[in-house]
Amino acid sequence: MIWLAIPAIAAAAYYCLVTIAAARWRPAPAGVRTHSHPPLSILKPIHGRDPRFYEAILSHAAQDYPEFEILFGVNTPDDPALRDLERLQAEFPRLHMEIAIVPTAAPNAKVGVLAELARRARHSVFLVNDSDIVVEPGYLRAVTAPLEDPGVGMVTCLYRAGAESWASRFEALGIATEFAPSVLVARLLGVAEFALGSTMVFRADALERIGGFAAIANYLADDYQLGCRIAQLGYRIEFAPVVVETHLGGGTWAEVWRHQLRWSRTIRVSRPSGYYGYVVTHATLWGLVALAAHQWQAGAAALAVRVLAGMWVGAGVLGDRKVLRYFWLIPLRDLFGFAVWVAGIFGDTVQWRDRQLKLRPDGRIFDEGRPDEAHPPH
Repeated sequence: MIWLAIPAIAAAAYYCLVTIAAARWRPAPAGVRTHSHPPLSILKPIHGRDPRFYEAILSHAAQDYPEFEILFGVNTPDDPALRDLERLQAEFPRLHMEIAIVPTAAPNAKVGVLAELARRARHSVFLVNDSDIVVEPGYLRAVTAPLEDPGVGMVTCLYRAGAESWASRFEALGIATEFAPSVLVARLLGVAEFALGSTMVFRADALERIGGFAAIANYLADDYQLGCRIAQLGYRIEFAPVVVETHLGGGTWAEVWRHQLRWSRTIRVSRPSGYYGYVVTHATLWGLVALAAHQWQAGAAALAVRVLAGMWVGAGVLGDRKVLRYFWLIPLRDLFGFAVWVAGIFGDTVQWRDRQLKLRPDGRIFDEGRPDEAHPPH
């Protein structure tokens, strides 16, 4: 049964590659030549109140940066986040802030809101990130500095997650020890055409050249599509030397399952070859298979390298100290992640907040509750 050790050896080799990627991780420097700080428009599509929502938007408004504005957009006038937005506006009267009510028929409502916010923006450099992202002081300076290099078309950054329930802790542990390592390995191997929704900074003229936000309004993975299309213009995508934080709250196991399944199916339709290639990264599964086949060395190596590499990336690269506290849960989280990966192979519907969306093989979506969107244009 020696052949049952082969997947474990392959998984161990992958996580050895993770350690190399972590050791060689070099985000773009905080400043290049002129240390210019271009006027910046922060575009924030909002839908409801995420955990620690006010802390997230406050961390942006309190940035020390020469000139920037924040444009918020919501779909309906009864959105529960509006009270927080108005409070922030009152607390920062000297900062240009705008709150727009943006009804949209776009299949991806977030992108529909972004299109309107971009139209209202006063500056030529845009920053887009998720509504629940908390940033540290100096964030705006760090994420705009790489654009001093004219060959850089977009700046993005890694992120870690906070959680309040065991289900959400499992999800946060997966972000730190499985997802982030895959990002590092992809960059190490030269796969550099993607950006993360945690931060996307780019020039307005690059957005215009790809057809504006309208060009990606039919796709669920808007961050992937935006990064990929800007990279196709011949620009590089760089990572900023900062790590931001999202907060997953106290989600239930069912909520975490739905969220992870949406993420999994989105990756599958966006990068199918990469998705199916993930099978080799499930080191815990293959390690247990090897141990069950009495291939002790291969099984133990796969499990040990997997846990150590996850701890290095989570605690060392992301600065997520909770990984050190919960490292013993990594194998259990991996088995949950494998179940999500298998489920992601089948089915074409996902739950996005309060909407049921159907995925097409090319990554486009339509809202099953809106029959007129059943055949969105190319």
